[in-house]
Amino acid sequence: MALLTAVAVALAVAACATAGWLITRNQLYRELDRRLAAVSGGPPGPEGEGPARPVARQLAEALAACSGRPTAGGARPPGPFEIVQLIDARGRICTVPGSGSLTVTAADVRVARGESGPLYRDGDGVTADGTKDRVRVLTRPFRTDRGERAAVSFALSLDEVQGPLDNLALLLAAVTALGVLASAGAGLMIARASLRPVDELTDAVEHIARTEDLAVRIPEEGTDEIARLGRSFNSMTAALAASREHQSQLIADAGHELRTPLTSLRTNIDLLLRAEATGRDLPAPARHDLLTSVKAQMQELTSLVGDLLELARPDETRTIPETVPLHDVLARAVDRARLRGPDLTINAHTQPWYVHGDPASLERAAVNLLDNAVKFSPPGGTVDVRLTGGELTVRDHGPGIPTEDLPHVFDRFWRSPSARSLPGSGLGLSIVARVVAESGGRVALEPAPGGGTLARVHLPGTPTPGD
Repeated sequence: MALLTAVAVALAVAACATAGWLITRNQLYRELDRRLAAVSGGPPGPEGEGPARPVARQLAEALAACSGRPTAGGARPPGPFEIVQLIDARGRICTVPGSGSLTVTAADVRVARGESGPLYRDGDGVTADGTKDRVRVLTRPFRTDRGERAAVSFALSLDEVQGPLDNLALLLAAVTALGVLASAGAGLMIARASLRPVDELTDAVEHIARTEDLAVRIPEEGTDEIARLGRSFNSMTAALAASREHQSQLIADAGHELRTPLTSLRTNIDLLLRAEATGRDLPAPARHDLLTSVKAQMQELTSLVGDLLELARPDETRTIPETVPLHDVLARAVDRARLRGPDLTINAHTQPWYVHGDPASLERAAVNLLDNAVKFSPPGGTVDVRLTGGELTVRDHGPGIPTEDLPHVFDRFWRSPSARSLPGSGLGLSIVARVVAESGGRVALEPAPGGGTLARVHLPGTPTPGD
């Protein structure tokens, strides 16, 4: 981050410095060109407007000397110019007495021929004392008294421009370097301060990966993105810790529930093996009771394992929801409940209702609700089942559920003290709550008027499949 900041500042400062240097250079050159135009006879104008009279006299004498004609006087200095040079239409160079010489370009010859107008350019020259110099040149058209076409080049040294420009370049380079160093230092400090929470987060992640300690928390200070990242990380670790706690609790509860039928099953099998080993067969009624108990315990284990697999199944393995006729699902569940409670009367009144969900899961949930009602109904009792307007109610006439136990009925493996002697794993209502929630509905248990328990299930849907 510090490097990127330094590079960005360096580019910005370099761009500003370059722009400032170029603007200053153009301004100095513009001033130098103005001086060239002023002292050479005014701003360049139409062809025929010659230079100022004193210079014109020197140029005429120089042109006459180049042509072999006698001149009016001797050498004169060129005035304010460092170099003044005459170029005739054939490209011949006529130097002014007391002045140096310039390198002639094709553009200068075109001005002498009248093919182009006045020209400003940079060039190389040699002063009267033989010193080479970089100069600023103005070449403008010129006509002699005899009407001959020519061009005259006036030159001023670029030292008075180049010197300040060089000094300015050094100053801007120093300012740029200082700005880059300052920005790099500031960027480094800002980066360290900004990334300190990231370092803490990295340390926490490495600590968790090393120790699997999900109790680690990141300080949640501020409202910036780093603070949001810290809060998100804390939420994630809290969710993972809760998931681990639930997993541990599920394993502990499952082990507790499995221990009872496994102990009873092992005891019965031990009795059968001991009787066979000693050669003393059990009486037929006792042997039948033991085998019946073994079968019931195996069924209980099978049901418990199935419930555990249903609760542990991840969401991504679930089937794709579809439109399900809930009344048909309920009819099949009622038929199965009647087989499990042959001495009970199950009154079912259903109206068509179509919901969005998994058919097998919805049927399992309905069976679990009816099994719960059958299990707690007294012998010869009645179970009322109704499906009207998307509300499913299952009412039994059993002892009911105490008010203080109602908040726990959907917890895994939870069983009221009065129901612990009855068969079951305590997972049936948990599965009901999960299936109903996946279908977008809600479920609740409440005391029924006149005794018993009333289960209410609300599932969103429509009375016809096309709605």
